[in-house]
Amino acid sequence: MVMELLTSHASVRKYKDVSLSSEEVRELVLAGQHAASSHFVQAYSVIHVTDPVKRAQLVELANNKNQFLSAGAILIFCVDYARLEKAAALHGKTIDYSFAENLLVGSIDVALFAQNVAIAAESKGYGICYIGGIRNAPQEISDLLNLPKGVAPMFAMSIGVPDEANEVKPRLPVEAVIHENSYDASKYDDLLPAYDQTMHDYYLNRGSNQKDTAWSEQMAQFLHEPKRKHMKEFLEKRGFEMK
Repeated sequence: MVMELLTSHASVRKYKDVSLSSEEVRELVLAGQHAASSHFVQAYSVIHVTDPVKRAQLVELANNKNQFLSAGAILIFCVDYARLEKAAALHGKTIDYSFAENLLVGSIDVALFAQNVAIAAESKGYGICYIGGIRNAPQEISDLLNLPKGVAPMFAMSIGVPDEANEVKPRLPVEAVIHENSYDASKYDDLLPAYDQTMHDYYLNRGSNQKDTAWSEQMAQFLHEPKRKHMKEFLEKRGFEMK
């Protein structure tokens, strides 16, 4: 049952006009909190955006109309060291989260937390979609949500009753991602062309947004130019100097 749930994930971007209650969101967040956390720092917070005015502003900032306006719930997931500063202050101490390791710990924590939320939502029949577009304007979104220094928005998630049924995208073959004892890049010579053919067929024949391309071609285009070059400066201003 769990394996079936995990392997049937497909992003949902169109939702029916049904809102999740605060109690339903709280239950999903509680499930998220039971993900693993490095040294139990729990370096994450989530903003549940219910204000329609703020949702409309998110549409403009993240350039994502459908999900921010139609989803049953919008959650903004953040790395959070501000709470840890407060915890240390209870004992008359300060903390230094300016090192790259601290940002890595927080990023891993918030990703694990969010994935638990996603799985919990899907187990209840909801659809979800991660939204990285909030990093298009992270400072403006931080201002909109009143995020203090030490807190940085990483991504959003839309949750709701699906109004579409998307197909599951074929993943890389397991053999391409699992290595025994040492890394073996030689196997990609055979595995990547085969996977490209699989994805080419999928893109041509799926129910919507058909296109004539392959996975490696898309990755080459996507990664050829740097994205969101403002993020380093933004994170440094948030206190994550990555020493």
